[in-house]
Amino acid sequence: MSMTNTLKPATIDEASRIGRILALAFDDDPMMRWFFPDGPGAAGVADGPGEAAREARLARYFSTIFTRQYAHHGVCEYTDAAAAFWVPPGAADKAVPDAATVEELSVILGDRAPLFRQAAEAAAGEGPPEPHWYLAVIGADPAAQGQGHGAALLRSGLAKADETGLPVYLESSKPANLPFYEHFGFTVLGEVQLPGGGPTLWPMRRAPGGGRPAGA
Repeated sequence: MSMTNTLKPATIDEASRIGRILALAFDDDPMMRWFFPDGPGAAGVADGPGEAAREARLARYFSTIFTRQYAHHGVCEYTDAAAAFWVPPGAADKAVPDAATVEELSVILGDRAPLFRQAAEAAAGEGPPEPHWYLAVIGADPAAQGQGHGAALLRSGLAKADETGLPVYLESSKPANLPFYEHFGFTVLGEVQLPGGGPTLWPMRRAPGGGRPAGA
């Protein structure tokens, strides 16, 4: 079934829907697979082992960070099958999870919560000092692959960044996604090995307007 890739602003009323979309989008993402391996659901999320419990935990994870962080301090958009959360310049400190959010995420993550905190600290240490836009989350339901959902969301955010004349940063843990971002002007800056035996992250930067920085 075809799903429209018309962009809409994401509001808290859409949190459950957005959580489900992103749970499907990140099902095979190496970092999400590391945080949410197959197994029993966390307390209050889903009972029993298997993919259903894991998908429920993923959906709650994404709806939680959306409602507590990005809906208030980010620029969030979605389509029928994809969603993206951006952090504009100057909002990075506000978008950091507060104590209540960390506690809720710890319940969802269960025994993986310490690894999550370590990974978040490691990724934060790679953040650039220059003013920038940050693409925190973008994902599309695989059922809508090839319908332009992710590309539409990416173009929308990049246009906003270009209007301010600032670069854009992101991290990807899925090697197959790197060419997609490179097509839109991003360049891999290096590799970050997450602690605790976690996957590799690739920080990426897109210069203002999609061009390469001077001397690159």
